[in-house]
Amino acid sequence: MASTTASADLDASPDRVWALMGGFGSLPDWLPSITSSELLEGGRVRRVVTKDGVVIVERLQHFDDQARTYGYSAGELRLPVRDYRAVIAVLGVPGAPERSRVEWTGTFTPDGATEEEAVAVVHRVLSGGLDSLRRALDG
Repeated sequence: MASTTASADLDASPDRVWALMGGFGSLPDWLPSITSSELLEGGRVRRVVTKDGVVIVERLQHFDDQARTYGYSAGELRLPVRDYRAVIAVLGVPGAPERSRVEWTGTFTPDGATEEEAVAVVHRVLSGGLDSLRRALDG
């Protein structure tokens, strides 16, 4: 298994960040590449559609509103990986109540690419998502 973590330090309180991105179905609210998100199976599965029309189905693995974190797994992705799992966490910054740090970790098995290539691709996706989150908070 390979993994990568992208992180972003934000000028927004953890509560504000979590209010925007903490819902399992909230991806379209902050990630412009996702045009829709439909929650299924009582909110345990999300079916997202990208701006390119690609459908991705993800399953919620754990959700902790108090700790501001959730984990999910994805079936087929248009990435050179399989067995994809991810965790998103919004963390407070000690002594800075209006700042937060978001960490997004992906764990996966490379498939059709070297580990280095797969890590680079997934890291770009996660980092791009966090850049979109920053823009959504600033807007």
